[in-house]
Amino acid sequence: MADAGRVIAGSARGLRLEAPGAGTRPLGDRVKQTIFAILEPDLPGSRVLDLFAGSGAAGIEALSRGAEHAAFVERDAAAARAIAANLARTHLTDRASVVRADAVAWLRRPEAVASGPFGLVFVDPPYAQPGLLVAALEALAPHLAPGARVVAKHFWREQPPVQVGLLASERERRFGETALTFYRRQEDR
Repeated sequence: MADAGRVIAGSARGLRLEAPGAGTRPLGDRVKQTIFAILEPDLPGSRVLDLFAGSGAAGIEALSRGAEHAAFVERDAAAARAIAANLARTHLTDRASVVRADAVAWLRRPEAVASGPFGLVFVDPPYAQPGLLVAALEALAPHLAPGARVVAKHFWREQPPVQVGLLASERERRFGETALTFYRRQEDR
């Protein structure tokens, strides 16, 4: 299996993660450092949702840094197996659940609502399908805790909307071809 980098802080610090295959775009250390420097105050005790989870690196990093629970949603069977293996390697399995499903379809199911609400959500769909990012952001409203944060990872030329449903963009960061848009849940309107 391919390499998906390492956990950079917390209880699983330094442990290497496996990627499900060469097509996976793992979070680089610099990107992870930026994400978690911004989100650090929100992590302790939070419930995390990692959509289009790939290797599970984002959710595993959150768990390693003190998140209470993480749900990983991934359609690909090899990726779901890699997430399970990475959770076992990092000794975080007891605080996680792996759901093998299409992320947007799963968000519309009653069991998805029952698994939340989530205070932190990572959304990282394939760059070749930018419509999936907007569809996932639009479907998130019933799953978000008050004040929830959402991190959308996307190709820098495919800018997501500034506002989607209850989410409003707070900031953006760019790392080569990768861009991150940070959203916060606004009060119900």
